Formats: sequence, structure tokens, C-alpha cells
Amino acid sequence: MHSATVTVVLVNFNSGGLLAQCLQHLALQTRPPERILVMDNGSCDGSVECAQSYPNVRVRMVGRNLGFARANNLAVAETDTDYVALLNTDANAQPDWLERLMGAASANPDVVAFGSRQMAVGSDEVVDGLGDAYHFSGLVWRHGHGRKLRLADLVSREVFSACGAAALYRREAFLRAGGFDEDFFCYCEDSDLGFRLRLTGKRCLFVPGAVVYHHGAGSSGGKGSDFSLYHGHRNLVWMFVKNMPGALFWVLLPVHVLQNLAIIALFMLRGRARVILRAKRDAVRGLPAAWAKRRAIQAARVASLGQIWKAMDGRMGRRLSVRLLRALHLSA
Repeated sequence: MHSATVTVVLVNFNSGGLLAQCLQHLALQTRPPERILVMDNGSCDGSVECAQSYPNVRVRMVGRNLGFARANNLAVAETDTDYVALLNTDANAQPDWLERLMGAASANPDVVAFGSRQMAVGSDEVVDGLGDAYHFSGLVWRHGHGRKLRLADLVSREVFSACGAAALYRREAFLRAGGFDEDFFCYCEDSDLGFRLRLTGKRCLFVPGAVVYHHGAGSSGGKGSDFSLYHGHRNLVWMFVKNMPGALFWVLLPVHVLQNLAIIALFMLRGRARVILRAKRDAVRGLPAAWAKRRAIQAARVASLGQIWKAMDGRMGRRLSVRLLRALHLSA
């Protein structure tokens, strides 16, 4: 009987000592991957030399910063294993992380994506993320981000998408869906892929036993940086336009516009007008390309509108206000 194989992919861009920590934790895995592939996006801080010192690690030098999306796509295309596990260089995997993910994949052959339980570095109580949620207004966030861990968080469940900081994908499904959208560069590309997979009838499972400790935005200027703000809030618009299916698009479009106006106002009040306006301006400029992608994506849709609506977060009122405020700190 064929034993499933897996490659762990890390995208590195000036990660410094975080990459060494990440590789040290991978070396302790109870289920070692068949290979570890580090895609280096033109680092100049010496971190890639550190990666080359590990015997079971292959380093692929791409020469310049291609972004998280394209670097991962190249890596997945070059592997020949059944699965690919994506891990951020600022995430430290517990010894049984990969074993837990592969076990869940074996037990759920109808599921194509698996998310990890992400905890804040240095804490067994503070949650970094329990899979990704998508609100019908077009906002995305990590379940539980910033709050204390609850007993209910230790139960496996279906989630909208897996956070790309620590996720497992069936390689064939990843490729068939077209991988990450390279126009995104980074931020929200994981939720976008999860949306497209869901449109084709595929599901994502949160695996609470697969634990990583995540710094967050370890190589993109930190949480709340102009870099993360720009890419995250530009890409949210493209994700909605590309993926929201059929009548739901037209019904929810006014809500999406209002949500964007609220986000702009919030950032302007916080003195971040320049970057949020640039993000939304460039989002509008990219709408023709997003609409062209939409045609192909919607043509391949098999999920019903009801199934997509059920998978989204539909909470309103105070809780949505909280989500809007959390969007001020959008990070991967």
C-alpha cells in the first residue's frame, strides 16, 4: 500500500534567526517530511546560509523577492509528494505537528486542506489563530486571534480556509485550483485559495492537535506595518470580486462597499490615510484583471449558493464592529 509523502515548504525573506528556530523545530518532528524545501526570495541577511547548513534541507535561490504566493507556487510545482505542508519561517512547530496533520489527512480522504492550531509565541494560553473565517462583507480573520484558549478550541471542525502560516494541502488539489493568486504577492492568498477550493466543492478541516507557535509578520515589517496594511486591504477587494458567486455577489456588493468605506475611515482617523487610500486605489485599478479571473472561477463552481452562504460568517451588529476593529491589525 502506498504510504503518503509530504514536503514542507518554507518561504524565506530576511527572516534572520527565526528561520534557524523554525528548522530546529522541524528537525524534531516525530513524522519527518520526505523533504524540506526553503524558497529564498533574495535574502541578504545571512539566513539562507543558515538553512544550507541543515543536511535534510534543500534551498532554492530565486534571486529576488517574488512574494509569498509565487514562491510557494513554484515550490509546489517542483515537488512530487502527495502533500505539501506550508510553514512560515516565524512559526515553530511542535514535534507532532506534521504527524497530526498527516493523520487527519489520512482519516479524512474527502478533505483537501488542513489548518493548524496557532498559538502566540511564548504562551500556551493566547491564541494566534484557529483557522480562517470569511465574513459575507469581505473581511477575513483568524478564528480566536488574540484571546485565551478555550476547551471548545480543542475540537476539530470545518473552517472556511487554512491559514497559510501552517497548513497542509493535497498537492493535486492545490495545483488543480491554480495555487495562490500571484497578483496578491502576499496576504489573503491563503483565504483566496480556500474560497476557490470551496467553490469547487472542497472542504478545509481545523486540526487542533497540530500546534505551532507563531510570531506573526516575522519578515514583513511586523503587525500593522504599511506593507501588511497595503497588501491585505488591497487583496480583500480582489478576493470578493473574484470569488463571491452568482446572486450573492450583487446582493452583498453594497455591504462590501460600505465595509471598505468604514475601513478607510477607521485608518484615516488613525493617521494612516496615505497607505489605505493607495491600497484601495490599486484594488480598483486591478478590478478588470480580477473580473477576468472571476469568469473562469465561477465557470468551475459546483457548490451551491446555499453551501457558500453557510460556510461564511454572517454575524452582524457588535461582533461585526469588533471584526472591523481587528481588521486594523490584519496580518498573516
